[in-house]
Amino acid sequence: MNPQAKLIFITSLLMGTTITISSNHWIMAWTGLEINTLAILPLISKSHHPRAIEAATKYFLVQAVASTLVLFSSMTNAWHTGQWDITQLTHPLSCLILTSAIAMKLGLVPFHFWFPEVLQGSPLVTGLILSTAMKLPPMTLLYMTSHSLNPMVLTSLAILSVALGGWMGLNQTQVRKIMAFSSISHLGWMAIIIVYNPKLALLNFYLYTLMTAAVFLTLNSIKVLKLSTLMTTWTKTPALSAMLLLALLSLAGLPPLTGFLPKWLIIQELTKQDMASAAIIISLLSLLGLFFYLRLAYCATITLPPHTTNHIKLWYTNKPTSTWIAILITTSIMLLPISPMIATII
Repeated sequence: MNPQAKLIFITSLLMGTTITISSNHWIMAWTGLEINTLAILPLISKSHHPRAIEAATKYFLVQAVASTLVLFSSMTNAWHTGQWDITQLTHPLSCLILTSAIAMKLGLVPFHFWFPEVLQGSPLVTGLILSTAMKLPPMTLLYMTSHSLNPMVLTSLAILSVALGGWMGLNQTQVRKIMAFSSISHLGWMAIIIVYNPKLALLNFYLYTLMTAAVFLTLNSIKVLKLSTLMTTWTKTPALSAMLLLALLSLAGLPPLTGFLPKWLIIQELTKQDMASAAIIISLLSLLGLFFYLRLAYCATITLPPHTTNHIKLWYTNKPTSTWIAILITTSIMLLPISPMIATII
């Protein structure tokens, strides 16, 4: 892709996100979401492969429907209350329509079908943007309207998302699809807590972004798209594969890694809200996700490819590890000791 064109699209993404997260008026928020959608489409379809074009088409159709629902929800609220302010969403029907629209934007169950397909048709770096940066504007809208939303609906969506995100990722062999179902599962954890403690949901989102960025950039560095390729990486980049193992276990939420922190705080908050049963259910369902993270980690570090001929192993590659990968992996495995400080912030 032409560097000037890429610069324009990335700038448009930043601008759309900034407009949405800084707006108070529904029309401005909707404008930012539309700019974001239009800016990401060329990045998805830049390879001109039929699968990439299909992914871009699916993404456009789903996001267009979701944006229409956002607009319809805000207009219904304005019709009944005379308010266009995002924080003044009070009409029950508007709240229900907005919840559906944001769930569609984020890829929460039952509006999740588009997300694995779109991620599978996108390059890894574009997949990273779709999994993290493109989720920030809808999460911000959810944060700003969280006091008005129906807790029962969001809890149901969250538990279904964690269940299906874990269950459907079990038999996948494509790394991008596994990361898509991982994203759906993590969004379930954010959705269940957003009504009770919105700042905690945002903290979860930030840490999820850190860990996902570390995994995606590592996979992009070692050029891995499926599990069979992942099995051959240990001989080429042993240190990076070992770090990938830790980043994946952190994403699974195992202590003493960073990923354990948001899960721990969410379970604690749910217990305080007399929702111990929901906390137990969502914790047990996250074990499904743990299985496919362990599968990825096993393929990356423990499995050696079958070889019958004697040949020299490529122990090292000439390409040095990116500084960004080093920083992201360090933060995604070592933030748990400073959790008291993080807890005071939220």
